[in-house]
Amino acid sequence: MNETAGQVILVDDEPAMRAATAQWLELDGYQVTSFDSAEQALRSLERAFDGVIISDVKMPRMDGLSFQQHVAALDAAIPVVLVTGHGDVTMAVEAMRNGAYDFIEKPFAPERLLDIVRRACDKRHLVLENRALRQQLAAGTGLERSLIGNAPAIRRLRQEITDIADTPASVLIEGATGTGKEVVARALHDLSRRRNANFVAVNCAAIPENVFESELFGHEAGAFTGAQKRRIGKLEHASGGTLFLDEVASMPMQMQVKVLRALQEREIVRLGANDPVAVDIRIVAASNENLIDAVQDGRFRSDLYYRLNVVSLRLPRLCERDGDLPLLFDYFAQEAGRIYERPVPALSPACIAALGAHAWPGNVRELKNIAERYVLSSLPPHERLPHMLGLLPGSSGMFDATSGRSLAELTHDFERRILEASLRKHQGNIQAVMDELGLPRRTLNQKMANHGLERRQFVS
Repeated sequence: MNETAGQVILVDDEPAMRAATAQWLELDGYQVTSFDSAEQALRSLERAFDGVIISDVKMPRMDGLSFQQHVAALDAAIPVVLVTGHGDVTMAVEAMRNGAYDFIEKPFAPERLLDIVRRACDKRHLVLENRALRQQLAAGTGLERSLIGNAPAIRRLRQEITDIADTPASVLIEGATGTGKEVVARALHDLSRRRNANFVAVNCAAIPENVFESELFGHEAGAFTGAQKRRIGKLEHASGGTLFLDEVASMPMQMQVKVLRALQEREIVRLGANDPVAVDIRIVAASNENLIDAVQDGRFRSDLYYRLNVVSLRLPRLCERDGDLPLLFDYFAQEAGRIYERPVPALSPACIAALGAHAWPGNVRELKNIAERYVLSSLPPHERLPHMLGLLPGSSGMFDATSGRSLAELTHDFERRILEASLRKHQGNIQAVMDELGLPRRTLNQKMANHGLERRQFVS
């Protein structure tokens, strides 16, 4: 891979100006392709172009404004920088309203043009990365779209689900709050031959103890005061499909005996009835605590535990999925942008590092909430995440700086995440990282060495 700061298409009908501009850009590390007419440039342009277009406004045949409109028709997200004469400024401002990225007035300092091109290249890179993500999600299997991520723990979890989904085995899912236990349970159902029958979710912690039996087993009319007609319980409603018992450790002890018998006999008896009803269900249970501890404490029956725990799946916490944070955040933010019809500002490397520095006690559920708030926020994009994660003075205290780590450790970790994010974004392009983070080469080399980071880790 050639190490370049980015690609530039340069269009100018004046040979001297075209040569000088190309030289400035090439000295700064850009790969420049020059054309003396807009028509030629259009013929070579593709929608996947990963770079910036610089075009003079005043040109014969097709001028820069018409050229910009043709580029926008191909892909409105390709940045077009217009070079104008003094009398063309009003026209250029109008072009920016119509989608041009920026304009620069002649005569201009090379540094001014290079600054615009750097920012435009960064924006284009992020646009293409987000597109690639959405294409990856769209092309993936249903499981890849519901369990997003490339962390080893998530890849292993997807494989385990694929292996056991189409079996009758009971599954126990263990994981902290917000890690996606119901998502996994539904994936097990959707990938099984039971997919066309009911998936019935029961939150054992949300059902009052005095109605638990009626809720699970159903009742006949007149079974108790207020029972005016027959009601089918959750176990019977799930017959042929999957019953998901969430927060199963909260099930009352007396109900555990009846549920165990129903699972063993594959039949239930409604309250107020005598005749059993056969049920064919697959049980998926979930708990945010270790059920073995509940068994040892006498709060959960060991025989029911072993009935439920034929296969166990452990869901990783979000802090164990470090590399998945930007991927998940972008997915949830794009979904929120679509639902609320709001633009989704791209994340800077500092914001990506802020994601990694947060502890995420609420796991994926918390990340989704933050992504929605990010889209709905009226703060400047670079302030949104630091404010929400408690990294700015006066912001809410989601970020707990006293959570077992010293200030030096937090600062060291935050710096490493910023460096990793920038190196990943620029695919190991050291010059681009230096420019983005404002670091001289020697300082960047020293910081990379301190954090054990090597350029080759990030070169695709």
